[in-house]
Amino acid sequence: MKIDRMRVFMTRDKDRPRVIVALDTDDGLTGWGECYNHGPDKALPPLLDYLYAFLSGQDPTRVDYLVNLLIQQSRFPPGALGLAAISALDHCLWDLAAKAANVPVYKLLGGEVRDRIKVYAGVYTAPDAPAARDEFDRLKEEWGFTAFKLSPWRIDMHAHRWGNVVKASADYFRSLRETVNDEYEIAFDAHAKIFEPVAARQLGNALAPYDPLFFEEPLRPENIEAWGDLKQGLNCVLATGESLYNRNEFLRLLQVKGADLIQPDICVVGGISEMRRIATLAEAYFVGVAPHNPMGPLATAVNVHFSAAAQNFRILEYRLPKGQAYVYGGLDIEKRQGETRYVVDPYLPKDGYLELRPDRPGWGVEMDEKAMEEEGYIHWQRRVPKRPDGSYAFA
Repeated sequence: MKIDRMRVFMTRDKDRPRVIVALDTDDGLTGWGECYNHGPDKALPPLLDYLYAFLSGQDPTRVDYLVNLLIQQSRFPPGALGLAAISALDHCLWDLAAKAANVPVYKLLGGEVRDRIKVYAGVYTAPDAPAARDEFDRLKEEWGFTAFKLSPWRIDMHAHRWGNVVKASADYFRSLRETVNDEYEIAFDAHAKIFEPVAARQLGNALAPYDPLFFEEPLRPENIEAWGDLKQGLNCVLATGESLYNRNEFLRLLQVKGADLIQPDICVVGGISEMRRIATLAEAYFVGVAPHNPMGPLATAVNVHFSAAAQNFRILEYRLPKGQAYVYGGLDIEKRQGETRYVVDPYLPKDGYLELRPDRPGWGVEMDEKAMEEEGYIHWQRRVPKRPDGSYAFA
């Protein structure tokens, strides 16, 4: 069995662009993978074309061998775009290897250590408590969700005194706890908007009395030592890692005790191969893994197999393939509806969990190439806020 073709699809997942990759073999198998849409998304196809030259004619079951080649052939360590492309190719190789063996991917990773994968719903805004209650209850009734993630921002952090911003967030969480089902777990994603560790600590400790599931990414990722400073004196679970690229960066984070929960992205770090190494490092530090996954249903499938085989997996971020688009920020529940069609049979929650599919080889999903071509590409870019003085703030 040899790799003899690659195909790249520029398509969409509701309101977000997706770059989907297929590797075909000379005996008729196809492996599928998904890139992270860092932007500029249109830079990924030519990069994938370049990387494919190292895979053409190779045996896809030599996954580690080939992924290591993709990483090592670069003169300098690959960054966001390079690793996003390598991630998708890594996914394809694991899918092919498992299909060749006629087993689910998790069987090649040592087998499942759990029977189902707990997920949380990303709502991402900061709706008034009654609206949040109604949305949580709807998601619970329809899909069994009992864990959710919101934004903590109730007022503009740049237009108000910081103490008032913190108080507004604390008052908000208190009102949520008084309004929603007490069994619900609620996480808050600060979206790397805070510059100073002391300010991030103030916000986290204001939320702490109301028992957040975790306090996510309040700071930028570049100064890893600052995360160790932040964690000292923080009284809630600190989670981060979506913007880190490889085991070396996660090792530094763990060494400075900069997180209670890490959030690597399987479409960012170089695929499931690197994700497993990162998880092993975290396990040695008694730190759990809650994968970052605001992605499409193919990325979710890849995460299911990683999570099934990872001892220190805790919970998976999940985006329904049909329904609200859910964008970050603001005070309203997103009402726009959308549907993702390129996975025919996506993993859907039952009682708040994703069930494994032991009778299906590879990722366990069927792809719809026609839907990818019909949907086409959609442009998306980050909204960068401005401060009152006209300077750009962190997005």
